[in-house]
Amino acid sequence: MLPENCTVDMPTHNSVIKPYCLSHGTLECYSLKASRRFYEEFLGLECVRHGKPAMVIRGGMRFHIVCVEVGDQIHPCSLLNHWGVDVATREEVDQAHANAIANQAKYGIRQVLPQQEMHGVYSFYLEDLDHNWWEVQHYANGFQHDDFFDFGDRFSMDEEGDAANLDELKK
Repeated sequence: MLPENCTVDMPTHNSVIKPYCLSHGTLECYSLKASRRFYEEFLGLECVRHGKPAMVIRGGMRFHIVCVEVGDQIHPCSLLNHWGVDVATREEVDQAHANAIANQAKYGIRQVLPQQEMHGVYSFYLEDLDHNWWEVQHYANGFQHDDFFDFGDRFSMDEEGDAANLDELKK
């Protein structure tokens, strides 16, 4: 499903930092052991514990998420702060949704929202045991990342956002 070469040329900007890639993000967990089980067994991600308080997780690309065990100091996220997991078909979204519901107690999944068509994908959201949100999605046109950047800006930066109309903020 992924293009053979998952890299893109960085545009030349007059920026302070000259990155060659966006390499990682970070999320928090209560317990590395419980979260790793969810990431590997349910989400199908690869995990490596690289430090005593942390591990890295990845899925099919040279981008990783650092998962840091913070125990009761965790900061729950809103649905808009979510991680996306792409699957090959709509049927896989439906199967993942059914599996999320069936395995809610086993993996400590807090919420599973209904499947929906939204922002060009068929998907659903779930809140994991650590209050992190995940979107399992299918994009019918292949790799959504390419289309976002190939199509370019669709709205002017002079236009205000309309966050008041986002249903996701009400979850």
